[in-house]
Amino acid sequence: MKSKPLSLDPFYALSDPSRRYILQLLSKDSLSINALAENFEMSRPAVSKHIKILNSAGFISIEDIGRERYCVLNQDGFSEVQEWIGFFDTFWKKKLRKLEALLNEKAKKK
Repeated sequence: MKSKPLSLDPFYALSDPSRRYILQLLSKDSLSINALAENFEMSRPAVSKHIKILNSAGFISIEDIGRERYCVLNQDGFSEVQEWIGFFDTFWKKKLRKLEALLNEKAKKK
């Protein structure tokens, strides 16, 4: 896997609970930055900083609609995380199949 600058690393972007909550909010509907900020007890600039990180990591895109800026989830932004989790899903499934085969073999010998 290619090394990315820290702000573009999807795992860095997901490491903060506020950013994960922003993604959960956006899973229901696209929201303006102001509407997102209303869900937090932090300044609007602090929320904007979190949004910028999520945008840089590819999890969201920002659309200008009139005078408002709306945040929208990007499905493609999650692909690197899904790929990484998929690797370990496959790893553990193989380990469990080997364990099952070993247990079945021991049960047959009894």
